[in-house]
Amino acid sequence: MRSFTIAWVGVTSVLCGWGNAQLFNSRWFNPILPGFHPDPSCIFHKPDETFYCASSSFNVFPGIPIHASKDLTNWRLIGHALNRKSQLPVLAESVGSTSGIWAPALRFHNGTFYLLTTMVHDKRADNDSSRWDNVIFSTRNLWDESKWTDAVHLDFEGYDISPHWDDQGNSYIVGSHAWKIAYGIHLNKVNLETGELLGDWTNLWNGTGGIAPEGPHIFKKDGWYYLMIAEGGTGLLHMETIARSKNLYGPYEANPANPILTNANTTEYFQAVGHADLFQDARGQWWGVALAVRSGPEWETFPMGRETVLYNATWEEGAWPRLENPIEGEMRGWSLPAIIQHLPGDGPWVDQGDNSLRFQPNTSIPPHFVYWRPPIPENYAVSPPGHANTLRLTPSNLNLTALDGNSPGPGGQTFISRRQVDTLFNFTFDLDFAPTIRGEEAGITLFLSQNHHARMGVAMLPLRNSTKIAPHFHFHAESYIPVPADVVVPVPTSWLNTPLTLSLRTVNVTHYVFGAGPADGSAPVKNLAYVGGDIISWGFTGALLGAYATTNGGGNGGAEAFVTNWRYRGWGQVRENWNGTGI
Repeated sequence: MRSFTIAWVGVTSVLCGWGNAQLFNSRWFNPILPGFHPDPSCIFHKPDETFYCASSSFNVFPGIPIHASKDLTNWRLIGHALNRKSQLPVLAESVGSTSGIWAPALRFHNGTFYLLTTMVHDKRADNDSSRWDNVIFSTRNLWDESKWTDAVHLDFEGYDISPHWDDQGNSYIVGSHAWKIAYGIHLNKVNLETGELLGDWTNLWNGTGGIAPEGPHIFKKDGWYYLMIAEGGTGLLHMETIARSKNLYGPYEANPANPILTNANTTEYFQAVGHADLFQDARGQWWGVALAVRSGPEWETFPMGRETVLYNATWEEGAWPRLENPIEGEMRGWSLPAIIQHLPGDGPWVDQGDNSLRFQPNTSIPPHFVYWRPPIPENYAVSPPGHANTLRLTPSNLNLTALDGNSPGPGGQTFISRRQVDTLFNFTFDLDFAPTIRGEEAGITLFLSQNHHARMGVAMLPLRNSTKIAPHFHFHAESYIPVPADVVVPVPTSWLNTPLTLSLRTVNVTHYVFGAGPADGSAPVKNLAYVGGDIISWGFTGALLGAYATTNGGGNGGAEAFVTNWRYRGWGQVRENWNGTGI
């Protein structure tokens, strides 16, 4: 399951600098959830001795992936908290590349799993409360995603909400207030079943002065309430800070040693470390997760975006928690939990490849495949009549850019994908597509968002200096930074009327190449266009690799595309800078 590790840290022994020196006796590799898995929130569930982690999904659907592990290093996808359009219909209307589902907080209380999150709409005005839609999902069975409730809404003009229960069983929500006049972390008593607020919002703490105090979690330990938050924005100045009080409502005293977790102002390959969570294992050892970006301080190329990293913590009685710094690709710490029993379920491991998926009859679309917003179901079919062992894509009117690079539109976008979870990889599939009308197109894409992506498809376009149309390979890229010029070349005559293999692979840690060739192998795949990973190194999400079909404005429907032999193979993780180049 584990991919080959390109970068190794030459560590023979690591000493703990917290008081007495201690030789750690275990190691693990970050990220534990590679690829697009930001804003982690994790728990240890004692009844089944299993760790569970949730992460943000923004506009991607299904949303809020839940991963499970017995040993903190091998993680299986067991479902999505947001798996039905009816749970939160407004996601289909989400506008903006960084809108959608933000920062879930996963907790277990009295037999129920609660997941609190924020559905964020496009920013219409600085103080527009309609931007924030805070919601609660719950279930008594994490392993059956159909058991997650519909969204329960609560009124809070902010984001990053997290639950807390006092010793009397009262429920509270702590969140990041978005109004400039009340900037900071706020608390209120709430009925988690109905979303009814049972009091007034109280400002607890505004952090240490870093921008965007957010991502709060409250922990009660040894008679103290600890309020841990992120500050500094989710870029190079990201950090985790903490304060405490003997009273839930404060006042809160900041830790003199803040920040307690950060890679800011270092040369570490992992940057933007923050938005953390803490939990204990069965032996009482403290662990933590946070998001991090494999960019180095150059902050130029990080196509997989914000990923989940693991560290250990020391939390002695009555003392502040001490979190292991810095976050690196190879970590040493507490003994990792032993695998007491096999992890159940048949979902894919987080770093698992795809080995020639053929979409056989009577099978379903794989659980790790995702769409951009909830899909139009009839645009996708596994092994349709006459096309066994394929995935049928019915073209949408909209292409991957859609209306304006931000907005949804009627008919949706026919696009299906999986996450890039390896620094270095090969991704291919075979495409059977016979366009007849100008503008019809189907192909392969490297996708971050509608306004940050590269795509290469077979498109029906005019031949040069002619009004006659014919199939062409068409490469196009979009970003806020300069992109390569379009590449438009006719499909070779000998490749016409036959399935093609489309290819997308990494050349190195900074660049990708698109290619194509006949699926029967009669000619090798030919490289057609190169693009830098910097064009999708932006925002809060991470790279998706997938297939699309569109009429480019010619209406819904048109020539259908049939995909098979879907293959993704990771062949290297880069976990440290090598002389500033990574590889």
